[in-house]
Amino acid sequence: MKNIVILLSGRGSNMRAILKACEAQRWPARIAAVVSNRADAPALEFARARGIPTIVQTAAGFASRDDYDAALQRQIDAYAPDVLVLAGFMRVLSAAFTGHYAGRLLNVHPSLLPSFAGLHTHQRVLDAGLPVHGATVHFVTAELDAGPVIAQAVVPVRADDDAESLAARVLRAEHLIYPNAVRWFVEDRLTVDGARVRARLDYPDTQWLFATEFA
Repeated sequence: MKNIVILLSGRGSNMRAILKACEAQRWPARIAAVVSNRADAPALEFARARGIPTIVQTAAGFASRDDYDAALQRQIDAYAPDVLVLAGFMRVLSAAFTGHYAGRLLNVHPSLLPSFAGLHTHQRVLDAGLPVHGATVHFVTAELDAGPVIAQAVVPVRADDDAESLAARVLRAEHLIYPNAVRWFVEDRLTVDGARVRARLDYPDTQWLFATEFA
């Protein structure tokens, strides 16, 4: 039984999608803890109601990002995590932190990486006039939004889209591909070969590949 620790800062919709899939598909894993850098994150109450341990560590009182990350790492390691899942954790993590969890730290980003790393991806895609957008699940490295890609989903951009409507459809895509990627990890189906991630699959769970799912 593998331990999943989820890091977040807000409502935790991806956390809920992962928890739902974990229970419904009977993964060999459990959500061991939910971590937030904000005490008012709505996701914390949801986790507590489900009996999931929670950690709150704000940035107050820490002189540097490295000090904060070192303290956070000590708290997380108490839960013996096999995989850490970033689900809207609104902090840039230090190289020491990402190095400590190398190969077991996952993130979902709202763009088709390597395009549009960073913030405000939906408006940037609209401003660029692109016909498609999407979401990417990747391993986290010290370089921001640059780790090996595990899965991607393509979302069409409609003529009447604004950043809010486009973001909503991209989030729907995240809720499909992120649980799949975490499941593949805990079932030992992923192999990293340099910049490429290979998934060994023997069950039909690839519906998220099709853009029509998010049209």
